[in-house]
Amino acid sequence: MGSERMEMRKRQMSVQQESAAGGTAPAQQGQPGQANPRGSNACCFCWCCCCSCSWNEDRDDRNRKASYDVKEGTADCEECPKPTLEEVRSWGQSFDKLMCCPAGRNSFRQFLRTEFSEENMLFWLACEEFSKETNKSVIEEKARVIYEDYISILSPKEVSLDSRVREAINRNMLEPTSHTFDDAQLQIYTLMQRDSYPRYMNSPAYKNLLNTLSEQSPES
Repeated sequence: MGSERMEMRKRQMSVQQESAAGGTAPAQQGQPGQANPRGSNACCFCWCCCCSCSWNEDRDDRNRKASYDVKEGTADCEECPKPTLEEVRSWGQSFDKLMCCPAGRNSFRQFLRTEFSEENMLFWLACEEFSKETNKSVIEEKARVIYEDYISILSPKEVSLDSRVREAINRNMLEPTSHTFDDAQLQIYTLMQRDSYPRYMNSPAYKNLLNTLSEQSPES
């Protein structure tokens, strides 16, 4: 694989040199007013392999950093007391009970982080807070932030929504209300319930927490 990359690099450098030589010579010898068909493109034989490389790399680095910040949990979790054994046991009864408990949301969110899907919980929490807002100007501003953070295809934290919900949001963003993201929030909630929740219940994270609290319980 290393030799193939080296060979490709040599070919690229050779083509770049030929392009540069072919682009500059006519410019020196050509007649006044005659356009140089290759002069404007002398620096690159392939746009994505030359002129735009540094820009693309910078953009990719920015996206990776933004994604890393989210996935590694730089955002603070909710403040809440340590869960009791009864609470942790109740999380296994239903996803609703897990999501109704701040400690349950924190534990589940940490698990989602390991699966690189923490943005689902972040989006759901943002929608919960957004739905309680009543000030029109604040609603418009928060709607824009949520859209850019979780709905935009350019965001590294984009959540997975079907086309119907996405189109509805785009229409609602013309005049956003506190219900603009209701359908999207429900869809992400359902996704977490059906996809991530069963894996969480079978994960070492949940089982270890349950065992630790069981050992600390007076009943044991």
